[in-house]
Amino acid sequence: MTDELRAQLASEIAHWRHAAGALSDLDVIASPAAWAGLEQYLSTQVRRRLETIATSIQLEAAQVATALERGTDLAEVRHQVLGLRSRYLIAEVVLDFFLDAIATRSVPELAAVLRGLDRLAGDALDMTLRPLGIDAPPVLVYLDRGLGASILRANIRLFDDANPSPAAAIKITRHNLLYPTALLHECGHQFAHLTGWTAELADAFAKVLGRESRDLGEMWRSTASEVAADVYGFCLSGWAPIPALANVVDGTTAAVYRRIPGDPHPYPLIRVLFNVALARDWYGAGGPWDVVAHTWAMRHRPDRVPGEIGELTRRSLAAMRTITHLCTRQPMEAFKGRPIHTVADPMRMHPATIAQLVRRAGPSLLTSPYLARRESLAILAWLSTRSVVDPAQAKAHRERLRKWLAWFGAETVPAAA
Repeated sequence: MTDELRAQLASEIAHWRHAAGALSDLDVIASPAAWAGLEQYLSTQVRRRLETIATSIQLEAAQVATALERGTDLAEVRHQVLGLRSRYLIAEVVLDFFLDAIATRSVPELAAVLRGLDRLAGDALDMTLRPLGIDAPPVLVYLDRGLGASILRANIRLFDDANPSPAAAIKITRHNLLYPTALLHECGHQFAHLTGWTAELADAFAKVLGRESRDLGEMWRSTASEVAADVYGFCLSGWAPIPALANVVDGTTAAVYRRIPGDPHPYPLIRVLFNVALARDWYGAGGPWDVVAHTWAMRHRPDRVPGEIGELTRRSLAAMRTITHLCTRQPMEAFKGRPIHTVADPMRMHPATIAQLVRRAGPSLLTSPYLARRESLAILAWLSTRSVVDPAQAKAHRERLRKWLAWFGAETVPAAA
């Protein structure tokens, strides 16, 4: 019986050793063409980290095989085999996630657009983290289905302490590929994580709004992570994210007032009107953002919503000036005792400021490496909103954005200074 157990363990170990060896062939799942769709520094960093994870599993498999050969107690070897199996499956998930993301770049035209989005995200994080003495992580943008974007933050411990996530992996949805302002919301999650802003904002909501109503303070405290990301997106692209956000969270009146237990997002009605309130606070009333607000208010009358959700909505709307102040004008330790607008000034994204940039640049706006290096986020905001202010020509506007993103992501265009 002992010989049978030993033979069975040897067979199981051989299986997992073979599987572990196959993990190291990163070109099987993501083709060389897909790897070529990444900028060189990103390809090198991601590939090195994934190879290290694969190698660690191979090493562990070899150690288990050695334990069997040296006569280690068979029960202990069996325990090690099960541990190897478990860690292999975790490693497989990590590798498959990144390799599937990279595989979306196998089509050159799409790879070019995604490289442009990589660079935009890199610009955003670098310009906001560098003044705080924090290094910006590399960003890998990938395309997937669904309504909303998402992020797997850099340096999250997916596998083990020695091999954290090699990059901030940001999902952009197909329907918003050419209205990609959600990219900056997801960067906001990475920014808030690295600065510790979320906890500080949550405490401010609980303290200040809690004076008006404990329920109000708790509601905003529980959504601080998503509110912070929305604020970051606003500071870096102005009102541009509002139409795309409204499209993503739209629904029936019952749906836009629905609070889902455990969901860190504000419910859709209040989230859209909060983003509009940011624009009103910084840019005044009468802009395109008010069209969204008026439409939502007419479709989903806040004054007619009964019960607790109606009361929370009305209290939130009454406190919006206070809420936007806490988000954008309140000094925070996360920003070395300054408000976020000193790190990312939303006035740079004022519609009048962007319009002046467009007029001065003329035809060079979309061809100048200098402007691309200095004003990439303003250009993104302007190009994204053209299809909103001129929907009759939406197809042409989005094609212009696609071409600019592909050009912006080219190796010949220098990164932001």
